[in-house]
Amino acid sequence: MMAKRHTRPAFQTSRRHLLRLLGLAGLWRMGGILTSLASAGSETLAHDGRHGEGHGALVVVELFTSQGCSACPPADALLRELARRPDVLALTYNVDYWDYLGWRDTLGSPDFTRRQRRYAAWRRDARVYTPQMIINGRHHVIGNRREEVLRLIEKERQAGDCRRVTMSMERKGDMLLVKAGPQPDKLNVHDATLWVATAIPEVSVTIERGENRGRTLRYANVVRKIVPAGMWHGQPLELPMPAKELFVDGASMCAALLQVEDHGPIIGAARMSM
Repeated sequence: MMAKRHTRPAFQTSRRHLLRLLGLAGLWRMGGILTSLASAGSETLAHDGRHGEGHGALVVVELFTSQGCSACPPADALLRELARRPDVLALTYNVDYWDYLGWRDTLGSPDFTRRQRRYAAWRRDARVYTPQMIINGRHHVIGNRREEVLRLIEKERQAGDCRRVTMSMERKGDMLLVKAGPQPDKLNVHDATLWVATAIPEVSVTIERGENRGRTLRYANVVRKIVPAGMWHGQPLELPMPAKELFVDGASMCAALLQVEDHGPIIGAARMSM
């Protein structure tokens, strides 16, 4: 389902821009905290986020979908399948721009619509549609084209280790600690934005109106919140964040994305389940 095209300038993530984003996210007071927390009495939760150079980097697949889009359920099903793969970090974002068609997406958010449009602005192609999958921030594809999606995942999986930053996540008391390693030798990137997202692993919704009326739609890793948490400048980074401000709306899964500028290629990723 195609949305009206939007043309916007490419985004450049400066310190001033990041502070503006942090302010909008309600996290401005954390902007200067880039040191590790004291670990006495801390609790580390099990996670599988230690992926990076030489460790089978995660391929990040982001699906932009809508409950008002009749072409989206096959893409939702494919995302659920991808979410079971240990080498893929699959995330679902429900957009809100089809709400006018008669059914307001119960999981939709303007934040996710903005993220999709900023991807298009960074690519300079104005391609905003559903279902759209974005692979490692580098490629976009119609989300129900299974073979093309799998081909792009394999392409990124094969090429990814030389350009991935090692990342991990852990829970320490009431804080979430996100760690990013140093710049790999073959990675010619010195600055990136660290995004942190929380999600619900499984959601089912019965649609009462619109193009999918009468259907029960199933989703995996439904993002409920995504915020810019800090900047990485090629050096090891440890960033503490308050867990209670992130794990909202029943979210029990967390992901960290290290992204060139703010919506460019993804050069590192980690995930953790509560």
